[in-house]
Amino acid sequence: MRKRIAEILAAPEVGEQLQIAGWVRTRRDAAGFSFLEVGDGSSLANLQVIAEQTLANYRDEVKKLSTGCTVLVTGVLQESPAKGQSVELRADAIEVLGWADPESYPLQKKHHSFEFLREICHLRPRTNALGAVARVRSRLSYGVHTFFQERGFIQVHTPIITTSDCEGAGEMFQVTTPSASSVDSGEFFGRPAGLTVSGQLQAEVYAQALGNVYTFGPTFRAENSNTSRHLAEFWMVEPEMAFCDLARNRQLAEAMLKFLLRLVLTECAADLALFDRFIAKGLVAKLEAVVDQDFSHITYTQAVEQLQQSGQSFVYPVKWGIDLQSEHERYLTETIYQRPLIVTDYPAVIKPFYMRLSDDGLTVAAMDILVPGIGEIIGGSQREERYDVLLARMQQAGVDPLSYDWYLDLRRYGTVPHSGFGLGFERLVQFVTGMANIREVIPFPRTPGFAPC
Repeated sequence: MRKRIAEILAAPEVGEQLQIAGWVRTRRDAAGFSFLEVGDGSSLANLQVIAEQTLANYRDEVKKLSTGCTVLVTGVLQESPAKGQSVELRADAIEVLGWADPESYPLQKKHHSFEFLREICHLRPRTNALGAVARVRSRLSYGVHTFFQERGFIQVHTPIITTSDCEGAGEMFQVTTPSASSVDSGEFFGRPAGLTVSGQLQAEVYAQALGNVYTFGPTFRAENSNTSRHLAEFWMVEPEMAFCDLARNRQLAEAMLKFLLRLVLTECAADLALFDRFIAKGLVAKLEAVVDQDFSHITYTQAVEQLQQSGQSFVYPVKWGIDLQSEHERYLTETIYQRPLIVTDYPAVIKPFYMRLSDDGLTVAAMDILVPGIGEIIGGSQREERYDVLLARMQQAGVDPLSYDWYLDLRRYGTVPHSGFGLGFERLVQFVTGMANIREVIPFPRTPGFAPC
């Protein structure tokens, strides 16, 4: 019976006849037999295969195997005398499914920089580090759905092509087509459309019909930022809750973050150990601390005061009314509080029109969750449910109310207090893996001037 290596190593049955398929990591020859390290991507660990010279194709094929070749191995699982492994597979037959020319195959048994691996995105998941990232990312994705489904949230697939700019920043990729001239308006959809920067506004539609919903999908931003923290295509987790204020909103966000970290600490321990050893020393302890500690909470005004009183020299000077930069966020969470931090009540002038205006007329019911090493990882708010206030905020922001008449309808007809937040999924994966560059935590990074595969 064919098995995945992760399944075999989780519950090895010595004496079992089985079959594996995978890629050769290394081959080492001894007198009368060869050791093959075979991996299939299901786990960080490989399975050692003992290939004896009595195999029919030993001289013609097995002895020519090199890193990257694909094999199908049938044999018997037995105890291993070697250190670091409990079992090995003694091969009865080895079929070579695919050869890899050792002279040209770019992934050899040596250190490759992440910059180099980005140039071969189609091969980089075969490396230990990027394979581990993929497994962690997959488990986090599973965890997102588990968290919300267990709490009665309904998943909504919000549109990728939209006519609404949620952030109002004008950084949307425009959707065009050569056939647009056949439409009277000159636009395929009858009006300008772009790739979404957020599914929030559409999620609000369903929250005000179904109660608690979430969307989890790709989003896009045409921002010319070639940094280690930005991507042109990225994924967002965006829950939206009716009858929910900011306090409940931030409680859910903290609970979700802790749930996801517990999940990977339990189920991705080997992969996290790799990151802890080679990528970010102390990573596991940092993740455990986030799970074990209550998040601190301060207002934006308090944050500004503490930054100003810190005596620290920042690249971007701190004053009330500025948008906090990454250096400010990280100083707060890494130096002052040394734990995750929730900052609320931001100035209205730096936040989008849909955030609920506070009674002081100066701030909005917004929140950011900051974590060590990253800064902001979650941003959210209580939404403005009052029609007159929302309309005034739109006009102040230069947003055309006619273009958002459907959004205003949600306040005309049965409006309710409601809240939501957005989690940048790649920021989460970056935090969990300790990767310094966000390009390493998405399978195919898209950045200005770079779109492989």
